[in-house]
Amino acid sequence: MIQVKKMNCKHVLIAGAAAGIVSGLVKLGWENVLPPRTAERDRVNPPQKLLQQLGVPASLTQATYQYSGQDLPWVSYLVHFGFSISFATAYAALLEKKVKVLTIGEGIPFGLAVWVAFHLVIMPAMKTVPDAHDQPWEEHLSEGLGHAIWMWTNHEIAAKVLEQLK
Repeated sequence: MIQVKKMNCKHVLIAGAAAGIVSGLVKLGWENVLPPRTAERDRVNPPQKLLQQLGVPASLTQATYQYSGQDLPWVSYLVHFGFSISFATAYAALLEKKVKVLTIGEGIPFGLAVWVAFHLVIMPAMKTVPDAHDQPWEEHLSEGLGHAIWMWTNHEIAAKVLEQLK
């Protein structure tokens, strides 16, 4: 008889939240070193544009808070961290269930697959970002490497948290 390990949802949620918050910060930091978009295109970043496409008014999607004399887009950050925590939690569930084929390479292939799916296929199809061939190579470099490092961070943190919670 084959025994299937029961997933501990509480552990997965804790690991996913911890990994997603830290990896979201890593991805934001990465984009400060290698900005994926020109300043003009970043005026309305992909999270803001996606929300506007869904009918959320620009007055809300471009709402900011001030810190250290800078206007920061809190709505974009909610989307950014929501995306990061969601994928980190899904990945933590794969780790918990020991789904090796999707967690190989310490998350890097998974991160690259997320980049391809969202930045080269889904968002261009939705007209949230330009078609892949119209995106500059700097955007591909920043987003591809950024997603690889982002998911590697998710892997490392989620794996450690799950191990500690056993």
